[in-house]
Amino acid sequence: MFRFIREAIWALKGVRVYALVGESGTGKSFRAKLVAQKYGIEMIIDDGLLIGGDVIIAGKSAKKEQVFMTAVKTALFHEKAHRDDVARALDRERFRKILVIGTSDRMVRKICERLQIPHPGKIIKIEDIASKMDIEKAVRSRQVEGKHVIPVPALEIRKAYPTIFYDSIRVFLRRSFGSAPARPKLYEKSVVRPEYAKRGRVVISEAALSQMVIHCVDEFDKALHVRKLNIRTDSQGYRLTIVLEVPFGARIASDARALQEYVIENLERFTGILIEEVTIIIDRFSPSK
Repeated sequence: MFRFIREAIWALKGVRVYALVGESGTGKSFRAKLVAQKYGIEMIIDDGLLIGGDVIIAGKSAKKEQVFMTAVKTALFHEKAHRDDVARALDRERFRKILVIGTSDRMVRKICERLQIPHPGKIIKIEDIASKMDIEKAVRSRQVEGKHVIPVPALEIRKAYPTIFYDSIRVFLRRSFGSAPARPKLYEKSVVRPEYAKRGRVVISEAALSQMVIHCVDEFDKALHVRKLNIRTDSQGYRLTIVLEVPFGARIASDARALQEYVIENLERFTGILIEEVTIIIDRFSPSK
């Protein structure tokens, strides 16, 4: 209820939320300022940071984390102190438009919910503003060199995160994409190399994740039995297919949605990974005991 009240307050203020979505390493942070220029956006939320103009206003960067899983939690504002810090800053600042950057629609919605701002009214896909060649080049740079971009000047990053600073890029924007010519402006972006990029990506093992899913299902309803579990992962998160054996006469149809939410909530809370999708399949009914 409190979240809906907060969203209503933002709506009364006339605040509009935009999202920039694309797979990891496709150049979202690099193009964030271009999107902000086109739509007149004053604030950006990117990888745990609240950025206003060329200044880091609040939050902490996921890029500074030593371990990939911790970086995911930071980007999702998993810690209460972190999200409260950014939420308070949002209350203080005066703005009409804000851009939330994430790897999927679900990720940006979760960020909005945790910061108690409305869900995005407009979602921009990276494919809409970058060519296939540019995206492939960005992905290669991420995979080979482990380089990431933070859309603020080098001075800000050197001051806040000197250990991960790598280089800076200056981009002269002559016009917004798909719009009439705008006044040219020079933007500076910082290139960083996170510790987790140097160490290699750490992911949770499939065996460990399977055990956690089985535990969640058993905890939700001991009468349910997991017969099969399929786990897939991509840059947007994990996708699970849970095949269940259900006691005859059970009202699983009405509980399936609740089970999905229970599995997602608990896995994300305890691991920090992003569960993009959970599919529940009823394989067969077993005799009631």
